[in-house]
Amino acid sequence: MIYEVEGDILLSKADVIGHGVAPNDDFHQGLALALRERWPSMYKDFRHWCHHQTRDSGEVWSWGGVDHTRLVALLTQEPPQTSGGTPGRAKRKHVNHALKAFRAVIEAEEYKSVALPKLATGVGGLEWDVVRPLIEHHLGDLGVQVYLYTTYHKGMQATEQGL
Repeated sequence: MIYEVEGDILLSKADVIGHGVAPNDDFHQGLALALRERWPSMYKDFRHWCHHQTRDSGEVWSWGGVDHTRLVALLTQEPPQTSGGTPGRAKRKHVNHALKAFRAVIEAEEYKSVALPKLATGVGGLEWDVVRPLIEHHLGDLGVQVYLYTTYHKGMQATEQGL
């Protein structure tokens, strides 16, 4: 079941938080920056993963913290043109592939709840009316609770039905 909620996704009680980034992203903007500030080791691990071999848009990367935090980076955007540069725009095909891969992670890890922002619509630049149907297509029939954080309120915990 998909629920639209308002609040701060960093306060979610969902089993896993998904977020959109670019391959080799420096996490300097938007939700990625907030994640980098809250979990600096996640950022370091992501950068190491990206430098280990070439990563493509449309892939996903999973991370688990010592506090049982689970994050999945969905590579929805084009990579920066230069090291440390601004990530490129998100593309529908990348979002589609990343959501398909995210679904596989959710099923493999047996997550019961997922939190997502308005994926690829901020820094990524896609329109929500393009992205939301992709989320519904890939995650709507999973039988897990999917919380779409459609309105951000810093420091406010959303009401996540069932958690």
